[in-house]
Amino acid sequence: MYYVFTDLYFPPVSESDEEGIIAVGGDLSSERLKLAYNSGIFPWFNPGEPILWWSPDPRMVLFLDELVVSKSMRNILNRNQFKITFNQNFKDVISNCQNIKRDGQSGTWISNDMIDAYCKLNEQGIAKSVEVWQDEVLVGGLYGIDLGHVFCGESMFSKVSNASKAAFITLVRYLEENNYKLLDCQVYNPHLESLGCREIDRKEFISILKS
Repeated sequence: MYYVFTDLYFPPVSESDEEGIIAVGGDLSSERLKLAYNSGIFPWFNPGEPILWWSPDPRMVLFLDELVVSKSMRNILNRNQFKITFNQNFKDVISNCQNIKRDGQSGTWISNDMIDAYCKLNEQGIAKSVEVWQDEVLVGGLYGIDLGHVFCGESMFSKVSNASKAAFITLVRYLEENNYKLLDCQVYNPHLESLGCREIDRKEFISILKS
C-alpha cells in the first residue's frame, strides 16, 4: 500500500507496490523533488491526475563503461555533424521533450507545472540539459537531475536522426570523465538497452545512490 502525502516525507522504497508506486499526491516543490531523487524516487503521472511517485524494481541504469556506441554513431560524432552544448537552453530542451510526438503515445506526461518545477531546479544547478544543434537550430537534447555522482535521466527528444543518441553518448562520456557512478534511466526501454543500459535490483541501485 503506497503512502498518501501529508508532509514532506517519503517512506522506504521497499514499501512500493508491485508497479513501483511509493506515494501519491504532494507537490512539485524543489524541496520535495530533491528529497525524491536523493531517495531513488521520481514523479511520473498524467496531467490532470494526482502526482504519482515511483521507485521501480528492477531499475534501468547504465554503468558508464558499458556504453555501446555503434560504428555509424562514432562516425557521426567524429565528423562533428552536430554541435553539442551543456546546460545552455534548459527550458527549450524540456519544452521540446513535452511537445515531440512519440510512437505509441497520444500525449505527454510533462505538464506545464513540471516544466516550471524543473526550470526552478535548473536555476539551482540541479536539473541540467544537453543540447544538440545543427546549422544553429536545436534538433535534439535531453535533461535530467544531477546528483553529483549519479545523473538521473528524465527525457530526450530528437528532430533529426541520431540527435538524441548524440546527446546521450556525449553526456555519458562526460559523466565517465568526471567519475560519476552511473546514469539512472528509471524503467526498461529497448532503445536504451541498445545503448548498453540494463536492469538491476532496486537494492543495488539504492546502495549506489547512497554511497
